[in-house]
Amino acid sequence: MSLAHVYLAPGFEEVEALTIVDVLRRAGVETLLVALDDQLSVTGAHDVVVHADRTFAAVEGQLADAIVLPGGPGAEALASHPGVTARLRAHQGAGKRVAAICAAPSVLSRAGVLEGRKATCFPGYEEKLRQGGAEYAGYNVVHDGQFTTGRGPATAGLFALELARQLAGEEAALKVGRAMLYV
Repeated sequence: MSLAHVYLAPGFEEVEALTIVDVLRRAGVETLLVALDDQLSVTGAHDVVVHADRTFAAVEGQLADAIVLPGGPGAEALASHPGVTARLRAHQGAGKRVAAICAAPSVLSRAGVLEGRKATCFPGYEEKLRQGGAEYAGYNVVHDGQFTTGRGPATAGLFALELARQLAGEEAALKVGRAMLYV
């Protein structure tokens, strides 16, 4: 069974984070919500409080099959956290999957892991992608090598299904997509 870590910083976009976790768990992917801070309760951008499974420190040194970053105002906290940058680079170096949606692809760009890759993001963040050496692609979901990026809340389901396909296989993703009326 694949393992995904979904990082939560205060101000995360709730639709993105919860859709991703829900779809991946339905597909049979072990999915852990990881709080950036030492508190397991994390408040999203719209005051929804989510209880994380682990703290960032508790998963120190662990490589998941995928790291997933939801967007929202919390993306800035992810980008400025030195541990996140180090972990993204470690996952990249190990050939593990890295995914981000909305504002969070800018976190990947700032960490220097998107250089030479195609990526998408929330409108207005395109230049931040380019500054990190990424090539902006205006699609809802972009998969390039070990990296997957998505545009924003309305595309969270499609983004999550693409991650389910990568981590659990085509059949599992189709089953979930059909059950949720995406396909």
